[in-house]
Amino acid sequence: MNAIGFDNDKYLKMQSEHIKQRISQFDNKLYLEFGGKLFDDYHASRVLPGFAPDSKMKMLMQLSSQAEIVIVISAADIEKNKVRGDLGITYDLDVLRLIDVFRGFGLYVGSVVISQYSGQPAADAFKKRLENLKIRVYIHYPIEGYPSNIPLIVSDEGYGKNEYIETSRPLVVVTAPGPGSGKMATCLSQLYHEYKRGVKAGYAKYETFPIWNLPLKHPVNLAYEAATADLNDVNMIDPFHLEAYGKTTVNYNRDVEIFPVLNAIFEKIAGVSPYQSPTDMGVNMAGNCIIDDEVVRKASRAEIIRRYYQGMCDLRQGRVEKDTIYKLELLMKQANVTPEDRPVVSKAMERAEQTGEPAAAIELPDGSIVTGKTSPLLGASAAALLNALKKLGGINHKMHLISPIIIEPIQKLKTEHFGSNNPRLHTDEILIALSISAATNPTAELALQQIQKLKGCEAHSSVILSQVDEQTFKKLGLNLTCEPKYETKKFYHK
Repeated sequence: MNAIGFDNDKYLKMQSEHIKQRISQFDNKLYLEFGGKLFDDYHASRVLPGFAPDSKMKMLMQLSSQAEIVIVISAADIEKNKVRGDLGITYDLDVLRLIDVFRGFGLYVGSVVISQYSGQPAADAFKKRLENLKIRVYIHYPIEGYPSNIPLIVSDEGYGKNEYIETSRPLVVVTAPGPGSGKMATCLSQLYHEYKRGVKAGYAKYETFPIWNLPLKHPVNLAYEAATADLNDVNMIDPFHLEAYGKTTVNYNRDVEIFPVLNAIFEKIAGVSPYQSPTDMGVNMAGNCIIDDEVVRKASRAEIIRRYYQGMCDLRQGRVEKDTIYKLELLMKQANVTPEDRPVVSKAMERAEQTGEPAAAIELPDGSIVTGKTSPLLGASAAALLNALKKLGGINHKMHLISPIIIEPIQKLKTEHFGSNNPRLHTDEILIALSISAATNPTAELALQQIQKLKGCEAHSSVILSQVDEQTFKKLGLNLTCEPKYETKKFYHK
């Protein structure tokens, strides 16, 4: 489970050098659109074992003296309180979180851009809030006929109407809380303004996936399609790159579809386009840092199965349409995998069938699998977690790590004071109880010391877990999947 397929150190060095080269190709001014997550990129770390979740942030830190960050948020997203599904917070709050994180890494955040502004009151309030925090804010407006009406777009009434973002460093990293925020439009708007000021700035795009120099149907690229199945992104051969250079590279449909428009905008702004293809625009070096293709393939196939289970749960919760599942099933077929190829699934389901109650299973680093059943004291996921820690610590399975004397007062607090109908302890509660026991019980302390070993382990539940259990598994670094059904037949589930 701990095999490495990706050289992270090589990636950091190679990626930062490549971006420096791209900056030098222009007038020492590059607007770099960052797609995906700048940090906590756990998808990349799962499909490219060895890739650190904060690799992109570390790479940027190597360029910190040259880089500044601009964060883009759509006024429409502010107005409708759009929420990040993985964090459960609105996009405007995520902007504040991103600023804190970037500054915590020692990176310079230059400003925030509110895009697609058409007088939204919520956007006005957010702008005022940012300015009170001494953060520079710029306003960009909708352009009629965007992106096809190029004569209007590249004019004083198009990009020219947008406020010019004052920047002071050669590399301007343009990022956002999520997709559809207007990153590319912000970059191109800046190119227009820079050229009017005599600065021949450049634009590039940094997307980790799909990996352009891997085959189209490589499991890594199929896993990217699985991760974006609900967006209907499709990997495809870059026809412009093939025509220009006679080389086969991989891109995705949205970049390929928009490239003729981008090319025309580049020509309108600069007189000539610096790129012959969407692949040319990219700066991603990840494909050059894979050191064990078989390890990466295996990890990516496992990710596709996990995405299938996530899609099934999302369908059950009304978050996606059936078409998303059809696509995930097709991707599994292309990757030559089935849900049955995930060993923890059969173990969890066998345990559930034996007990007639929800059950969970965890696969440990040595390939062994432990299970947990539902009991009066513990939920199945909490039980599986304790059993995993026992196995990792070489502790007798029959030994109690936590005395009922500790568990019962917690149950009483939950039911009598917090109004919970479920007295069983969740995973976060059982870990707190274990921590308390560890103060006086050396065996509990030994179990607690095993927690780090859970990172990267596989887990499966026979029912959809509560949000608190799901988040606890995520924080511990376990790769969780669930059967697409609830423990009860209620309509409302916390």
